[in-house]
Amino acid sequence: MRKTLIASAIGAAITLSACSKPAEEATTTAAVEQTQTATPAAEQGAVSNPLLAKSTLQYEAPAFDQIKVEHYQPALEEGIKQQMAEILTIAGNTEPATFDNTIVAMEKSGELLNRASRVFYNMTGTISNPTIQQIQSEMAPKLAAHSDNINLNPQLFARVKSLYDTRATLGLDAEATRLVEDYYERFVRAGANLTEEQKTKIRALNEEQSTLTNNYQQNLMAMKDQIAVYVDTKEELAGLSEAEITAAAEGAKAKGKEGKFIIEITNTTRQPALASLENRELRKKIWEASANRGTSGETDNQPIVARLAQLRAERAALLGYNNWATYQLEPTMAKTPKAVMDMFASMVPAVIENTKKEAEAIQAMIKETGSDFELQPWDWEFYAEKVRKAKYDLDEAQVREYFEFERVLTDGMFYTMNKLFGITMKERPDLPVYHPDVKAYEVFDGDGSSIALFYADYFARDGKRGGAWMSSFVAQNKLLNQKPVVVNVMNIPKGPAGEPTLVSYDNVTTMFHEFGHAVHGLFSDVTYPTLAGTAVSRDFVEFPSTFQEDWAAHPDVIGNYAKHYKTGEAIPAELLAKIMKSRSFNQGFDTLEYMSAALLDMEWHALPADAPLQDVQKFEAEALKKHGVDLIAVPPRYKSTYFAHVFSGGYSASYYAYMWSEILAADAYAHVQNQGGLKLENGINFRKNILSIGNSKDPMEAYKAFRGQEPTTDALLIRRGLKTGIN
Repeated sequence: MRKTLIASAIGAAITLSACSKPAEEATTTAAVEQTQTATPAAEQGAVSNPLLAKSTLQYEAPAFDQIKVEHYQPALEEGIKQQMAEILTIAGNTEPATFDNTIVAMEKSGELLNRASRVFYNMTGTISNPTIQQIQSEMAPKLAAHSDNINLNPQLFARVKSLYDTRATLGLDAEATRLVEDYYERFVRAGANLTEEQKTKIRALNEEQSTLTNNYQQNLMAMKDQIAVYVDTKEELAGLSEAEITAAAEGAKAKGKEGKFIIEITNTTRQPALASLENRELRKKIWEASANRGTSGETDNQPIVARLAQLRAERAALLGYNNWATYQLEPTMAKTPKAVMDMFASMVPAVIENTKKEAEAIQAMIKETGSDFELQPWDWEFYAEKVRKAKYDLDEAQVREYFEFERVLTDGMFYTMNKLFGITMKERPDLPVYHPDVKAYEVFDGDGSSIALFYADYFARDGKRGGAWMSSFVAQNKLLNQKPVVVNVMNIPKGPAGEPTLVSYDNVTTMFHEFGHAVHGLFSDVTYPTLAGTAVSRDFVEFPSTFQEDWAAHPDVIGNYAKHYKTGEAIPAELLAKIMKSRSFNQGFDTLEYMSAALLDMEWHALPADAPLQDVQKFEAEALKKHGVDLIAVPPRYKSTYFAHVFSGGYSASYYAYMWSEILAADAYAHVQNQGGLKLENGINFRKNILSIGNSKDPMEAYKAFRGQEPTTDALLIRRGLKTGIN
């Protein structure tokens, strides 16, 4: 999924500890007693557990060559102890609250917990195994309780509130003032104003939520192997390329099924193989494996979904909100669920009309090719591809031959970032990585100075959850003099041994998207960790990343990287023109499947606290019908039982953010093209006013500083081919 993600069960804890204070500076009684009673073990642990001490590698990059699975839990638990001691010192300070002794002190707290959490929770998504999953299960409630112990501490909140109430008289600069406001809002939204009885209830709900979200995600990991489709003969795979068939055979062999072929199920309802496979029964089998996952057996996520929606509503009610969606959207750009629903309602008619026209063309193609069945979800992409070929004379297999992974990365993505922002990337094979497929790069600014480290983890493998995301091992901030260490993660199928990896154009744009998140972290230039990088509202965080997507199709860029993997010849102008003309193809389907998922998310989280547990499949059907998006052939991009964004990934009542951010991104990209396109001046403007400021400024004010005005939806409708004037 195109986003920054750490398991929501520990999200609050990581946010709180995204700022650190050296453990040796802790002076509370608890800390002293701990040191006195545990010195020998602590000294021994510091030697044997590399997470207990700050990394000596450049920019505090994790020492992956030394970190072992058994190091994580002791470091996390010790980190909780250390930060709690620091927090108690801050809360118990008898001196009047000041910005430095309260807010800055909290920003500096939790060095160990922050370090260990960032490494561990990145690993849970990239190299997971039963031991890591067990640690997740044990730590989820502990971290939830730790977060509550901070947010619900009345003495600590009293100090924060006193600063918030007098912030206009403290002589603070704009960033420091925003930080005070952020802390106050965070405490209030966590329940700091509740009665003790209510705090007890909210603690219980938080603990249950952390456990359920962890269970949901682990079920998704467990069912990945369970739902994979095995095929007995090569003939059944007609339509796939030889390289894809070879990879399927190698994948099955690696799973102990030599002689068979594996079709692994990705994290969305639609599956890549459905666009190519000629065997309709196999397509149906693959689609059903995807769409019906998480609905039975030990990995049945339906009870978890129903209870998560209910307990979130209960939590919102305790905090004084009508529902979880109202609570979630209050601090965002959208502000209210009505604003989100109005956005979608304004688009539904045009999207449905476009989608029905696409369906008619596909149904006609089904008949034209000699069949008479009614279009089903497992038919859409296969016959849509035929329509695409007929309309644009475009062969997807031929297109892939011009998108070799390494060229896309270096001559496409890195090239664009150099032209737009002036940065260069230098591979650093000397830095340890957590898997052989991962590469580390040092990032150099236009003046030659080193500014960050970037880790690239692009290929699918066992133990990695589906989707795509960006995260950080170290977040930039001036307070602690830390520079960013950022990672991009994807699930691109790796080419067979000895052969290059050819990627789809969808994966090309996803690479650009995720690096858009990366530069949001790499270019961060703020003082305080809490406000750094991508720590912005959900409906703003996808803006910089979506903005970067369109550069993949910019003539100068695509002409530089789209070269035949065998001959090195540039993509023919005729083929490139076809690709560009086909970009708006199937946008009705793409938009509708996204909107359906986003509306499901909003409906789940519009439930009131007194609503009973829902029948998941019945709820989905009724929600889609309510909004007029219940087209049988176009199911939601995610159904509830595998909608990781909202049930385990922190995007609850926030999946709309991709569309909201796309409005900003399309408007911004169109503006940049009007200002000369791919040139450094435009990149500097975007970097200065959007990428570098983190959450130190109101997002709409930041956008207006970049653009000169608020965005309109015109560019979005053109971008998606839903407005006349597009090819």
